[in-house]
Amino acid sequence: MASAHQASSISRLDTPKGNPRTPDAFPPQVDHAPSAIATQCTVTRLQIRVTNGSDGKVSGSLHTPAPYVPGTHNKTAAILLSGAGGGVTGPSSMYLSIADKLASMPKAHQALVTLRLDYRFPARNKHCVPDVQAAIELLEYEHQIEKVVLVGWSFGSAPVLTCAAQNPRVIGAALVAPQTAETEGLEMLPPRPLLLCHGLADRTLSPRCSRDLERRYRYADTSGKGEVELRLFDGDDHALTLHAAKAERKITEFILRLAGVESVEDVSSVIEANVLPQKKAEKVRLMKEGGDLKGGESVE
Repeated sequence: MASAHQASSISRLDTPKGNPRTPDAFPPQVDHAPSAIATQCTVTRLQIRVTNGSDGKVSGSLHTPAPYVPGTHNKTAAILLSGAGGGVTGPSSMYLSIADKLASMPKAHQALVTLRLDYRFPARNKHCVPDVQAAIELLEYEHQIEKVVLVGWSFGSAPVLTCAAQNPRVIGAALVAPQTAETEGLEMLPPRPLLLCHGLADRTLSPRCSRDLERRYRYADTSGKGEVELRLFDGDDHALTLHAAKAERKITEFILRLAGVESVEDVSSVIEANVLPQKKAEKVRLMKEGGDLKGGESVE
């Protein structure tokens, strides 16, 4: 892999081999965040049929409020995408807590359906984009979702920005330690909001990648109505293991704001709950169990 000063991509161009993971490939401990909050949500493991591109099924874990009746909750959903290894826990396992929190908001109109989506063929954008588009269609037709916020870590920036360019239902994007390769869709994102988070000691993808995406966003925002925020974390790595709680809260707040959920007292109590593991080793363990460190993906 290239050094952090040179790397802009961890995509792969080779022909995919093997079969996509099924939902039972993941242990039960990656269904919810490890530290209990007053979660009022249910996790359902899915296989979503993909018919655009190479056919097949992509796995994911869907967090829904409990009790849940489609159409009775917020009309915005979130889809969380991992890096070059695929997986369903995200950097420092923060996708577990983000999904739990979004689906556990205290009032029906505040709660968001949230999907932690794997890839059939990780690190290959032309295959991953149809995975995300199929997930958006499922949320629309089976859960009456009208808008989607996409979140991507590392390689995940490529399918996030490609889908955002192609699909007007995407109303914003948050990227953690993104790559710059295969992100041409960024130029179509403004004025929809973009949040960027990157560790300054990232040795996998240089923080210059996020700076470059910020610069490109501002240049593409010809209307001047766009919104981009870059959060850099001093001394932190590719998975933000030192500042995972801060990044997780920032992303959760970003998604809720785009969904029209005000940060009132009852919402803030859920957002501010610290449910991530404290130790780096525990965060890495959950990432491994969730499949996020396969395919050459890295914490450092």
